[in-house]
Amino acid sequence: MNVLKEKIKAGKKIIGTHLTMGDTFIADIYGMMGYDFVWVDTEHSPMDYGKLLTNLTVLKANKTPAVVRVQVDNYNHTKKVLEMGPDGIIFPMVDTAEYADKCVKSTLYPPLGTRGSGPLRAIRYGMDDMMEYVADQVDNLCRFIQIESITAVKNLPEIVKNPYIDGYIFGPFDMSGSIGRLGDVYCEENMSLIKEAIKILKDNGKFIGMSMTSTDEKEQRFWLDLGVDMVSSGADFDYIMRESRKNVTQLRRVLKDYE
Repeated sequence: MNVLKEKIKAGKKIIGTHLTMGDTFIADIYGMMGYDFVWVDTEHSPMDYGKLLTNLTVLKANKTPAVVRVQVDNYNHTKKVLEMGPDGIIFPMVDTAEYADKCVKSTLYPPLGTRGSGPLRAIRYGMDDMMEYVADQVDNLCRFIQIESITAVKNLPEIVKNPYIDGYIFGPFDMSGSIGRLGDVYCEENMSLIKEAIKILKDNGKFIGMSMTSTDEKEQRFWLDLGVDMVSSGADFDYIMRESRKNVTQLRRVLKDYE
């Protein structure tokens, strides 16, 4: 069982950050930071397969688990990602039990699922035994889904019946959009939905995650206080933007002393 899965099974709180840019330097730095995992995004980012493979290889070399968020309803994409050997996979925009089951089956080989055979980096290009890998992936791969809409919350009692889902991650921004309040994350209606979902998940003994660009400590504590187990906070582009903005503002101020 991989290290990340062991922590989840033990019910430990875990922390991570987001990787959206293709530059290997960033993955390498992340890998040295001590995160429990790095969330590698392919849903919204322009990262291509070559860069994804390189980033996953770098993170693995640093012994930092990598979970990849895949594209919505694109199972050929999911298959390619799995062949690269990530520690976990995240399915966004899961609204129904039927869709959740379909997503999970795409990660499992027959007879449990529908995944096609062809692992590459995942079995070190044939250096590892294929059938051992097939058997190990049932319990070894971390499978996450994102709860991002009012529909998902209403269907959650059925969704949680799937035994192969390891964690449920909130996307509160999109959740607010599903109720016509896009961006108003902390409004009463949105928070009420999230609290309803948390109760359902807690009652069923499920592992709960939260994803946000913010690195604000108050926000991090807010979600942990609500009962979240997994916090993915901050993103490469935002770190660069904020420090770059801070630096250029400082330099402009300093320059005034030399004019």
